[in-house]
Amino acid sequence: MEQQHDFSEVLEVASIAGHILLENGAEISRVEDIMARISTYFGVDKGNFFVLSNGIFTTGSAGKVEKAGGQASTYANVEFIPIRPIQLQKVVEVNQLSYDISAGKCSLQEARARLEKIRNTPAKPMWEQTLGSAFGAAGFCAVFGGGWMDCGAAFVVGCLLNLFIFLVSGRYMSRIVGGICNALAATLLCVGCHRLGFGNSLANVIIGAIMPLIPGVPFVNGVRDLANADYLAGLTRLTDALLGFFCIAIGVSVGFMLDGALFKGIIELNGVWVNPETAGLLVQTVAAFIGTTAFAVLFGVPRKQYIAAGVVGALGWLLYLVLFRNAGLTPAIATVISTVFIGVLSRVFAVVEKCPAAVFLLCGIFPLVPGAGIFWCTYYLISSHLELSSTAGFTAAKIAIAIVLGIILAMELPQRIFSGRRRLSH
Repeated sequence: MEQQHDFSEVLEVASIAGHILLENGAEISRVEDIMARISTYFGVDKGNFFVLSNGIFTTGSAGKVEKAGGQASTYANVEFIPIRPIQLQKVVEVNQLSYDISAGKCSLQEARARLEKIRNTPAKPMWEQTLGSAFGAAGFCAVFGGGWMDCGAAFVVGCLLNLFIFLVSGRYMSRIVGGICNALAATLLCVGCHRLGFGNSLANVIIGAIMPLIPGVPFVNGVRDLANADYLAGLTRLTDALLGFFCIAIGVSVGFMLDGALFKGIIELNGVWVNPETAGLLVQTVAAFIGTTAFAVLFGVPRKQYIAAGVVGALGWLLYLVLFRNAGLTPAIATVISTVFIGVLSRVFAVVEKCPAAVFLLCGIFPLVPGAGIFWCTYYLISSHLELSSTAGFTAAKIAIAIVLGIILAMELPQRIFSGRRRLSH
């Protein structure tokens, strides 16, 4: 390890690492741990980092670092971190960089150069993200009860929706307006397919199509931040997730009302319907694998982790189905157990793959997310079935709380159970 460094440069490098982590979906505790690890290794043991959901405050004093001519004895920096589409590949790479630094394999200058390279890494190509959106919509359409024709319609809508996001809402709209318009576009496309006779269950097609819009990342990270006693950041991220759900509900509502105004009445849906074509455990497991892997693409997971992420989601959904169908457990209890299983499995894969557990948890939890409950709550509300709407909304809320509890329980397990010692890969 080098014996002398400009401490302000050390803290600047740590801040760059934290910036990359925070804007790409890392939880607060990981950001703080890696920033502290970098600064401590290079001899700055008095750096103080205050990390929020969209900002980093870095301060420090020279401490034991020898001052050189004209070097300041204190350092302060404030960075605003805007909300952007996440790329978990960057989180994995910064996490690995922190290991290399602690192992003495990387100098301060090399660390800065690697961080700049990571920061400038382009997102997944548009064609890959479009396929991810299409296969994600089709896979989750099957997971929530759609038949083969429904999956085909969801595939087409998912593809067109991603093009709309890339070309229109992602470029020219604010986050809230864009979220509403994305859900509106998805709903209108699904209704259009239904009017043309493409697909049997409009509800299942819409549920599959809006799944790529579900704000699962802020929801999961908000829960993890709360579990780590980062209450301000946790509540901020959960509020962000709640806002995302509201945007989806508004977009779906407006879509149905526009169609109703044009065709003199809202389309009548007959409640939850599961197509026997895709109801078997094998088909459901494969569909969950495809859907989860597609979300790994959308979240920018490294390609070599695609399969592992898909396996986590598929096994978690399979366990849920077995507990619900065969063991007779309620959806909430089955969700808690399945979420714990997904969390544990994510931590196991984190050790095996040498990357953060969030890579697998953020993708693998999606089959359990109550996307169907959100849709039915919205639909019943606009069709004036208030009692059914409140029932669907209450059920979705119970599932969400069950997921929260499951994540907290899984993350509270000691890291030595998985790797024998505490590591940053948890």
